[in-house]
Amino acid sequence: MNETTAGTAADTAPAAPNSDDPNGTRERATAVLQRLVGSDEAQLRDDQWRAISALVDGDRRALVVQRTGWGKSAVYFVATSLLRERGAGPSVIISPLLALMRDQIAAASRAGIRAVTINSANTTEWAGIHEQIAAGEVDVLLCSPERLNNPAFRDEVLPRLAASAGLVVVDEAHCISDWGHDFRPDYRRIRTLLDDLPDGIPVLATTATANERVTADVAEQLGTDVLVLRGGLDRPSLHLAVVQLPDQPTRIAWLTANLGSYPGSGIVYCLTVAAAEEVARQLRGAGYAVQAYTGATDPSEREALEADLKENRVKALVATSALGMGFDKPDLGFVIHLGAPPSPIAYYQQVGRAGRAVQRADVVLLPGSEDKQIWDYFGSLAFPKASDVRAAIDALPMLGDGAMSVAALETQVDLRRTRLEMMLKVLDVDGAVRRVQGGWSSTGQEWNYDADRYERVEAARVAEQDAMIAYERTDECRMVFLRRDLDDPELVDGERCGRCDNCGGVTVPDAPDLEVVEAARERLDAPGIEITPRRQWPSGMSELGVDLRGRLAEGERAQTGRAIARLDGLGWSVQLRELFASTTPDGELPVGLRAPLMRVVADWAPSADGVVFVDSATRPLLVQHLAQGVARLLKAPLVGRIAPAPDRGPGRHDVNSAQRLASVARRLDLDLSDAATAGLTGRSVVLVDDFTDSGWTLAYSAMLLRRAGAGAVLPLVLAQG
Repeated sequence: MNETTAGTAADTAPAAPNSDDPNGTRERATAVLQRLVGSDEAQLRDDQWRAISALVDGDRRALVVQRTGWGKSAVYFVATSLLRERGAGPSVIISPLLALMRDQIAAASRAGIRAVTINSANTTEWAGIHEQIAAGEVDVLLCSPERLNNPAFRDEVLPRLAASAGLVVVDEAHCISDWGHDFRPDYRRIRTLLDDLPDGIPVLATTATANERVTADVAEQLGTDVLVLRGGLDRPSLHLAVVQLPDQPTRIAWLTANLGSYPGSGIVYCLTVAAAEEVARQLRGAGYAVQAYTGATDPSEREALEADLKENRVKALVATSALGMGFDKPDLGFVIHLGAPPSPIAYYQQVGRAGRAVQRADVVLLPGSEDKQIWDYFGSLAFPKASDVRAAIDALPMLGDGAMSVAALETQVDLRRTRLEMMLKVLDVDGAVRRVQGGWSSTGQEWNYDADRYERVEAARVAEQDAMIAYERTDECRMVFLRRDLDDPELVDGERCGRCDNCGGVTVPDAPDLEVVEAARERLDAPGIEITPRRQWPSGMSELGVDLRGRLAEGERAQTGRAIARLDGLGWSVQLRELFASTTPDGELPVGLRAPLMRVVADWAPSADGVVFVDSATRPLLVQHLAQGVARLLKAPLVGRIAPAPDRGPGRHDVNSAQRLASVARRLDLDLSDAATAGLTGRSVVLVDDFTDSGWTLAYSAMLLRRAGAGAVLPLVLAQG
């Protein structure tokens, strides 16, 4: 039976005497806390003490749901120190991000706690770390949830750790729940780990972002007799505001005009990698010291960027959600969103980075009309349909009979790699497959597709989106809105924060002057991005009846091409998304996109002897009109096309690389006149298509042209997916 309490005492407020502490645990815990935070005045919050006492003296399992900055990490570091004093083994902390691990290791060292990490960025150190653990020289081991299913770690290291651990900690525990805003399949494995722990090993789970449903789900997965400690979620330092502006150039102009007025340094969040990179470029052009930080940023560069922000060497990092859980800069002065996250819970988690150790931090949301399209795209990557799951399970060898790599499995199922890998992780947690050396195997265990649950999760996702839109439009207190959405147990009816734009505590800067907006629009209107050619065929193509393997020969490869913009970016991306929407009928290239196309061609200035286009089954009028226009711009003849087989429909784009390439190879053929074919040798050809996503249509078409004698093939498309 769960026991629920709420902590409200400040860190420096003395706690009430506790007659239930005959072992003097609280006094020793307070001493460790003071070393940890570097202050002789620090005192434990009531709920910090309750959690520490339950872990150290009661060997219990506890779930602590408290706001960002409350001191959840202090609970497990203090408990670790006390347990180690009693001769317990090291603590194992399962933590989701390298940034979080780095901060936690630094914090632990202040209290004399020896902490190490095993993660994908320090593989060369693993052997030495294993030796340190075996020698008793480690107090805390931090590892990622993904590491739990690394075959060598899972089978060789983890059993020894589980048997000897003094404490197991699950940080950012909302990731366990597929009802949560940041569900990760690897976190579901933790339940198996906990079930296998010997009796008497305490367990702590912590998170700042869990409503009642997520809290109940996580507590259930922790086991029975779980102590649940939920506190209030108000953040007195945060000053919330929403600025409604008509379009992207106006939002960029607002940010450019006002970023410098916010004190200190902070984070500017964007919804996509392309948007973050473009916004960072725009702000640098306006003289701001900013850098982009996304999932595409190299791990070593991420660490350097985090250090730059912490040391105030940059005004802001322009980031996607890759900079989220675990990043700790107590004096972060502001968080600005260009585009809204898909739920108030995710929004609260991101803005929680700000204002931990300053009296005021500004939090501003600039929602965009395109936000819902982006939410829906990421939502489309949810759990696959039953037929795809069955196909994957059936394709895998049985456990003990070998393994199949993800690349090989791609030839058997119609799923992109990211969705395939996520599906395999879920199936692994459910016991249907197992990750082994060399890939994946089927366990042969019966597995049922829980369609009802997936539908409920999808319905919850849609409801969260609606709640986010309601937050943008509400005229009530914004902090109250967020606290209510997270089921804050301390929220009082009629309460108002007095610090948001709706409560009169924030004065939002006015919309920028027209001249500033037009300058931003002009910068965004600069079209043109490079299209990098494919260089390696997917593995396993022979399994699909396609004789392509290894690297693309240089004499069969396309050159670097051009597109007007990415579909997920800013500027021209808006019009391109409208053009490629399923509701837009086929037709000539819209007038509004002709000028940017002309500019891209003029800036690129390819040396072209002819133009070939990839004919389309869905947009034939668009592609033919586009090719004719490009030929006129280049003063080059339109010499032929790459033709789809008349008996084959358009290929799917929502499949993995191997399946996509196989579809392209089965459909497309070179269709040139005899004269054009005879004159192709050594000539330079511009290859025109409307859209590129995987890149395989361009790669295969270029190969056909190069094999027919073309000396160079230069792709030109409207948009890159």
